[in-house]
Amino acid sequence: MSTSHRSGARRRKANPPADGLRRIVPQALVVAFLAGGTSAFVANDKAVKLSVDGVPRTLHTFADGVDELLAAEGLAVGEHDIVAPAPGTDLASGDEIVVRYGRPVALTLDGRRREVWTTARTVDGALRQLGVRAEGAYLSVSRSAPISRQGLALDVRTERAVTFLADGRERTVRTNAATVQEAVEEAGITLSGQDTTSVPLDSFPRDGQTVTVLRITGTQEIREEPLPFAVERTRDPELFAGTEVVERQGAPGVRRVTYALRTVNGVRQRPHRVREEIVREPVAQRIRIGTRPLPTSVAGADGLNWAALAACESGGRPGAVDPSGTYGGLYQFDPGTWRSLGGSGVAQDAPAGEQTFRAKKLYVQRGASPWPHCGRRLHG
Repeated sequence: MSTSHRSGARRRKANPPADGLRRIVPQALVVAFLAGGTSAFVANDKAVKLSVDGVPRTLHTFADGVDELLAAEGLAVGEHDIVAPAPGTDLASGDEIVVRYGRPVALTLDGRRREVWTTARTVDGALRQLGVRAEGAYLSVSRSAPISRQGLALDVRTERAVTFLADGRERTVRTNAATVQEAVEEAGITLSGQDTTSVPLDSFPRDGQTVTVLRITGTQEIREEPLPFAVERTRDPELFAGTEVVERQGAPGVRRVTYALRTVNGVRQRPHRVREEIVREPVAQRIRIGTRPLPTSVAGADGLNWAALAACESGGRPGAVDPSGTYGGLYQFDPGTWRSLGGSGVAQDAPAGEQTFRAKKLYVQRGASPWPHCGRRLHG
């Protein structure tokens, strides 16, 4: 073969055909595309640190913000939970995200109960977070006890200063007692019998409170007391108006009363009634009240000076009684004479008009002789 034929062959070999070129170009484009995509993929991957309730871990994420990261990790948060940075914050590689879940605590602090929330995982941490002074306090659970997501009940009684006044002495104790009774015992004070304190023994002792111990001695006293009787009045048309007749005398009853007598710190208290019983029932008094109109005229005795006779005998007083107690009324009737004239009871209890009426009847029977010293006044 000639030299010219060999060089032509070389030229044809160095220039590939067009269909081969078409295969090479798409492959190059795919390689370039994959290289660029890998760079973008790597750029969106972030290495972050996530701490949930104090347990940290490092992870890779493609999340753009805190919300997306929490959702991707299946972490739901509520109003009592803490997330830092806050949800909605953008994420960058190297960021640290902290999640602390809230825990309910049924806190009874010095006798007052309330519901609180804390993100602390131990009782000690919760006390610090809630600002509760725990030095010297009583805790219903250990300070190192964990608090689960479900929470716990916690009773805290802080140390308080309580002053007791007892038996003439004053003593102050520091206590975390739940009741005054417990604080009394811690103070070395013994209560016996009816002894008590100025505040209820089962009440909660407050800081700075002063409690007085009351030494009480008690006895009982039984007294019999009268029960007043009732008075029953009935109208009687057979008796003259103004006349009252006691048909049955009333009698008081008897009531037996038991009193408690107490002495508090040497001072006697007012007796307190504790029980009573009726020993004897009272008997009601019955009185008949006259309604019959009283006559004023007696033949043979009208026109005499009865006012002068009354003035002489009794000073004109219908209720007058002589010093011996025998004679009474305007005209000083004795009881026998008064009843013989139709009177009831004694003269001094009858109206003045009735007394004059019966005096006139007596005059018709016996003249002025019943009044030996004053009878002459009738004609004066």
